[in-house]
Amino acid sequence: MNKYDIYRHQGLGGRSGIGNKCALVLVDFVNGFVDFDQLGGPHIEAAANQTVALLAHFRQHQLPVVHTRVVFEADGANTNIFALRVPPLQKLTEHAPGSQIVPQLQPAPGEWVIRKQSASAFFETGLAGWLLQRGVDTAVITGCTTSGCVRASVVDAMQHNLRTLVISDCVGDRAMEPHEANLFDMQQKYADVMSRDEFITQHQALVARS
Repeated sequence: MNKYDIYRHQGLGGRSGIGNKCALVLVDFVNGFVDFDQLGGPHIEAAANQTVALLAHFRQHQLPVVHTRVVFEADGANTNIFALRVPPLQKLTEHAPGSQIVPQLQPAPGEWVIRKQSASAFFETGLAGWLLQRGVDTAVITGCTTSGCVRASVVDAMQHNLRTLVISDCVGDRAMEPHEANLFDMQQKYADVMSRDEFITQHQALVARS
């Protein structure tokens, strides 16, 4: 049996679909995670570029949008175990160029920018309550890295009882192997994985029927 047969045999790989109201969560699309010399790579930059049209779609439909940045204090006051394990994170301070959101995905007025010190966009940020307040039942996740902060955010979104979607060509990692392995695993257990164009087509059809 190949891996697909094993997962199907065990009843995994189901889908939760798109609900009544989506929010877009852009996880850590900052300069430092695009730059190969810091914490990123070309694959992440391609994912950021793919996300431009998706962000425009959410803005067109006036749906909630959240951006996250990893931000540590310059004096080390909030350095945690995550930053000790990955020392370059400590350079992502409020005004450091590496911690700024990439130019092509700059937040618009009314879009929330979360500053976080852990992997998940949900961990101690208030994001779940913010989404609930706005009637959101579906979290659409993009960003980087697929195997790190994206995956952590996806698991937490599902654990907050949100339908969770990962846009496969709008997430990126430092290498293709962890990217592809984590997309496969998230599809089996935590989220629906689809391309940007697949999501936009399905969402537009839902909007047209509503």
